[in-house]
Amino acid sequence: MSYLVLARKYRPRTFSQMVGQEHVVQALTNALEQQRLHHAYLFTGTRGVGKTTVSRILAKSLNCQGPDGQGGITATPCGVCQACTDIDSGRFVDYTELDAASNRGVDEVQSLLEQAVYKPVQGRFKVFMIDEVHMLTGHAFNAMLKTLEEPPEYLKFVLATTDPQKVPVTVLSRCLQFNLRPMAPETVQEHLAHVLEAEAVPADAQALRLLSRAARGSMRDALSLTDQAIAFGGGQLREAAVRQMLGSVDRSHVFRLVEALANGDGKTVVETSEDLRLHGLSAAAALEEMSLVLQRMAVLQAVPEAADGSDEEGVTIARLAALMPADETQLLYSICLHGRGELGLAPDEYAALTMVLLRLLAFKPGVAQKKSLAGREGLGAGVRAAHHQPTESAAPRRLAVSGDSPNPSVPAPAPSVSAPIPQAPRPTAPPGHVLPVVEPRQAGTRPATPATCDNGDNGDVVGVPVRVPPEPARETPSGVPLVTPTPEGDFWQATVQQLVEREAITALVRELALQAQLVARDEGHWMLRVERESLNQGVARERLRNALQALGHAVDLSVEVGTVTDSPARRNAAAAARRQQAAEQIIYNDPFVQQMQREFGAKIVPGSIKPVEKH
Repeated sequence: MSYLVLARKYRPRTFSQMVGQEHVVQALTNALEQQRLHHAYLFTGTRGVGKTTVSRILAKSLNCQGPDGQGGITATPCGVCQACTDIDSGRFVDYTELDAASNRGVDEVQSLLEQAVYKPVQGRFKVFMIDEVHMLTGHAFNAMLKTLEEPPEYLKFVLATTDPQKVPVTVLSRCLQFNLRPMAPETVQEHLAHVLEAEAVPADAQALRLLSRAARGSMRDALSLTDQAIAFGGGQLREAAVRQMLGSVDRSHVFRLVEALANGDGKTVVETSEDLRLHGLSAAAALEEMSLVLQRMAVLQAVPEAADGSDEEGVTIARLAALMPADETQLLYSICLHGRGELGLAPDEYAALTMVLLRLLAFKPGVAQKKSLAGREGLGAGVRAAHHQPTESAAPRRLAVSGDSPNPSVPAPAPSVSAPIPQAPRPTAPPGHVLPVVEPRQAGTRPATPATCDNGDNGDVVGVPVRVPPEPARETPSGVPLVTPTPEGDFWQATVQQLVEREAITALVRELALQAQLVARDEGHWMLRVERESLNQGVARERLRNALQALGHAVDLSVEVGTVTDSPARRNAAAAARRQQAAEQIIYNDPFVQQMQREFGAKIVPGSIKPVEKH
């Protein structure tokens, strides 16, 4: 007898055998028990989560005749009657499965619908199951709409898809939709343990954990990987063999990297990266494992009681969580996630991995602070050394700021034409004090030595050029208006949106609300800020106050003029700019558009791309 793969051998036959889809099972079970049957069902979800399995169980529930042949519609099909066995074996004449990926045209759909006029031959209901229904053409969808909306009482539609966004809304509105979720790694691991126990295959818990994570929520993928692992391991599942098969990174490498990053040990980081290269381990898997470890560390830092002392890895992760601050853990997690996308851009993925790891080390807040403090100490030491060992060539010019004459022991050099003294107003000093003016330091020269004050005080006063901070950027480099979100901004955005939707404000009042930023608010007073004085008018403020009072906010309004960084208008403009960029990205990345540009020199007219507005 030929071998039957685990994914087919252990396919659920009843709702009670379904794993990880309790929300769908409960809804269908209650509907079958109460005889509240819809004429069309749509099951959505990623591959291997049970869409086809649920449709077959539903078909058996509708057509089960019971062991004695007297059964009716039930949520627990017997599995032994003629209808149940025929559906399981795929030869039930009243159950039709259509693969829309290969039969996507209007002719195939019309051929299927022609069977709808005939009553069931063996069963109680005809069941049409269309898999990957989103692959049907537009004409095929239109051909089935009428029958899908008002089918005969003996006909049931079951549709399945991995991409419900591509299904027309006219079809979605005619179906009961159930979303089958990806399964948690713990659920997959528990089911694999039961399967391997039934198969009498010895397995390590860590090997099952690796397989359950590699399945990424798909039970079929998990069972297929288990089949492969059994063959690779010679009839048993061991952690080392499964890691080798999957190309996974040993957690010991990851723990060593995280500990080195926590301690700022760059040498260990580079050496561990080279070990990964020598062992041929995946760079992407290394960053993925680091992300998982950092995620568990972040959970332990936020919820210390979530630690699991029975898990050896959990003890190590708890120790690492104590070594690293919570903000640093979040930063490293974010860099690991973004670093995975850069591996394919580099000529060598291991070089890219090393760069990501060094970036983790470079952006450590602790290391950056230490370097900054070290730089300040070095600068302070240089200034102190220059103060205690002045040289004649480094003596600064002095400028008298009071009626007293400057110290005659310090000669005043001739005024320089190339570096005139700025005419900006200078701060006043007590009588007898002289402020040395320090020239800007040139490249390759030593800093000027500050001179002591004339009145014998120990404190030195050094003139430092004043730098006016640049005006804050109004846009990001990509052209999206810059918004600095604040909690008050979130509240004001929601409030203004309610006023606009109710049409409570119009014209200048509406513009005042959209352009204003809510700076502060208390129980009876709100402070707004606008950038244009023309918006700050008494009539507009009063009308806005009345509209807010009608909405339930009886407050007084004050409006000031200043820089606005978080207003509803800026938020709307930023959202519109992001939608525009996304629309342009879709067009520029379209293979057909790229082919037309490459082969025929086609050009996209600037300004012709507009995002589709959802209503």
